Amino acid sequence: MDVVTEAPLATMARTTPTEYWNDSCSVAELEYAIANGAVGATSNPTIVGEVLKKELDVWRPRIRAIRAEQPTATDLEITWQVIEEMAVRGAALLGPIFARESGRKGRLSIQTNPTFHRDAERMLEQGRRFSGLAPNMQVKFPVTSAGLVAIEEATFLGISINATVSFTVPQALAVGEAVERALRQREAAGLDVARMSPVCTVMVGRLDDWMKVICERDEITIDPAAANWAGIAVFKRVASIFHERGYRTRPLAAAYRHHLHWSELIGGDVSMTIPHAWQRRFNASAVEVRPRFDEPVPAAYVKELEARIPDFRRAYEPDGLTIEEFDTYGATVRTLRGFIASYWDLVRAVDEILLPNPDIRG
Repeated sequence: MDVVTEAPLATMARTTPTEYWNDSCSVAELEYAIANGAVGATSNPTIVGEVLKKELDVWRPRIRAIRAEQPTATDLEITWQVIEEMAVRGAALLGPIFARESGRKGRLSIQTNPTFHRDAERMLEQGRRFSGLAPNMQVKFPVTSAGLVAIEEATFLGISINATVSFTVPQALAVGEAVERALRQREAAGLDVARMSPVCTVMVGRLDDWMKVICERDEITIDPAAANWAGIAVFKRVASIFHERGYRTRPLAAAYRHHLHWSELIGGDVSMTIPHAWQRRFNASAVEVRPRFDEPVPAAYVKELEARIPDFRRAYEPDGLTIEEFDTYGATVRTLRGFIASYWDLVRAVDEILLPNPDIRG
């Protein structure tokens, strides 16, 4: 008789407080993740563009149908309808989890327009619309100075937020404080908070990337393993401070680059959003599923990063950045540039469906 072995991610989800999400709104990928214990999902312009390519047989006719339904709609309007429809479709798959967990789990995160990152009012307007698309929608706002304003106001309005474009302890603490202020204001006004589930993303892999870019740019030599611990060190410190201060925002690790971004976080009362390809790699790995979250990051790596890379100190120390400096921190700028580029790539992909090249047969 064949013995069915449980996948490592399923074991983690079943035996530890660590939650995981699917870092995609693809139906097939989300179904795989849910089968292995995932309790949430996310999207952004890059993800939507990838899903469009993978599910072109679904979305090409749908995009053309939208044009037929709305003949005067612009390519931007059609693009946003596609983004919203993908999110609603993913949210429906998570609906049973949302119902079972009374709103605390089972949400789909949808990201506000990355070109709005300096405009709190426009982000908030879009966030209010997104929140109404489905009961289990979660809205992603960047942790820029304007994004923080939108995060606090959205939380007061009852929107479950996902703070994104976040890499540092100061950014995460600013989110935790903003959400707490808004939740207390809701409670004082007699408004419900029990079904809200705010999260703060720390893009651990993108912080590692930034450390490596700095080393190349500034010709800094460090232990090559040290940079792979930068995001983990920040994330563990964020989670520790959140716990000490009693913040009701849940830390969420994102931007996977290697198995330490998973294995070192197992056992924490935190969440992870893992791309499909990494889920499959982790599930096929021989990495032992055991709690490691409370194990400290090797002190020698933290010491070297602090001594050699000023931007690590700025990321790691609670007062390393002011709110005004969030917008110009290197990892923030690099990520916003990437998200904005992906957004316009997505619009172009929609344009290619709406206006196919007449020089190519088929």
